[in-house]
Amino acid sequence: MSLWGGRFQQGPSDLLWAYTVERADERLLKHDVAGSIAHARMLAAVGLISESEGDDLIRGLETISHDGVEYLQTDEDIHSAVERRLFELIGEVAGKLHTGRSRNDQIALDLRLFLAEAADDQMAGIQRFVMQIVQTAERHTRTPVASYTHLQQAQVTSLAHHLLAYAWMARRDADRLEDFSRRVAVSPLGAGASAGSSLPLEPAITAELLGWDSTFDNSMEAVGSRDLAAEYVFICSQAMVNLSRLAEEIILWSSQEFNWMTLPDDLATGSSAMPHKKNPDIAELARGRAAIAVSDTAAILGLQASLPLTYNRDLQEDKRLVFSAHDRLMSSGQALGALVAGSEFHPPRPGSLVLSLDLAEVLVGRGVPFREAHEIVGGLVAEAEHSGIGLFDLKPEILHAAHPSLTVDDIPTIEDSLERRAVPGSGSPADIAVQVIALKAWARED
Repeated sequence: MSLWGGRFQQGPSDLLWAYTVERADERLLKHDVAGSIAHARMLAAVGLISESEGDDLIRGLETISHDGVEYLQTDEDIHSAVERRLFELIGEVAGKLHTGRSRNDQIALDLRLFLAEAADDQMAGIQRFVMQIVQTAERHTRTPVASYTHLQQAQVTSLAHHLLAYAWMARRDADRLEDFSRRVAVSPLGAGASAGSSLPLEPAITAELLGWDSTFDNSMEAVGSRDLAAEYVFICSQAMVNLSRLAEEIILWSSQEFNWMTLPDDLATGSSAMPHKKNPDIAELARGRAAIAVSDTAAILGLQASLPLTYNRDLQEDKRLVFSAHDRLMSSGQALGALVAGSEFHPPRPGSLVLSLDLAEVLVGRGVPFREAHEIVGGLVAEAEHSGIGLFDLKPEILHAAHPSLTVDDIPTIEDSLERRAVPGSGSPADIAVQVIALKAWARED
């Protein structure tokens, strides 16, 4: 069934039908029905249909909501499938449902309804992921590791601090979704095909029935824009990029060279040829799917480029990009969260050279300018490397020669270095406890 054709002498060819019909929007069934029920109630409220006709429409739509609708080869899209089934259920009165409505504002509404629900689902998923990261981090508040810059050991921190960095990234992704949710809750119904309607529609009634308090300001923009779809795809893609960084670290950490973690058997794969292998396939796939997410972001931006107002059929392609972005992030967050939660962490202790900045700061505390302190400690590092020893093993006379105030007691232990972190957010055990409390409180919010 198509929702057009009166002015055509011939029906659509098989080639046209095969090329233009989209089945991805079947996923919008419940949103299409919800929007149609609100529209029918509004039509009855303003007297464009009778109360009994409105009741018939709503009864039929509720049946479709409960039973679903079977897509037929002759259905052009989800809208035509619903309307065809509605005719089968309640007869000719079904033809009144489209009064004052176009597929243009109808699909714009369906997509907004999907995006609103999708954002809520993603935020809940992110909260679960953050809780898994936090619970793992809690077990490693005092597990020292080297932080890295340029993939070279930098300073002492804790494994908890490192893991919680990903929890804070995820929380920021959720903040984006929360902000996005406010923009998406605007009803476009009443915008019609492009320029509204001569019928006495009340868009505010429909919006209120859908639980929203805002309606469109410009009917052309309401049906011709897909920036919200692009924004959602970007948010999901940025979250995927964040997850890909965690995935890369898991891949490194689970290698024999790093040996920071052991993957759980039930979340790893083996090799068909090498019996000893345990492969981080979840992390590798998440990393790969982040690359696809980036390309999808470019695709949905490109889809809108240079389109004249208002609706153009190009925009049909947005739904597959939105759906894939949504599904990709939901599944990747779930899989990586489980992988972190189920793994055993046993990172090796950092080498003593990561204490070089701590030692320089000892000198700074004694009034030595930082650049001079940097030079002094750099010389000690070179001496230690040349002798094949650690900073701990430098002899007192070497330290004294570098600076008269230096003694072996000035070189902190790895544990001391962790405890000495004074800046909030820098990873001392006390500050990790603050981060854990804050993240848990957020992740438990309804």
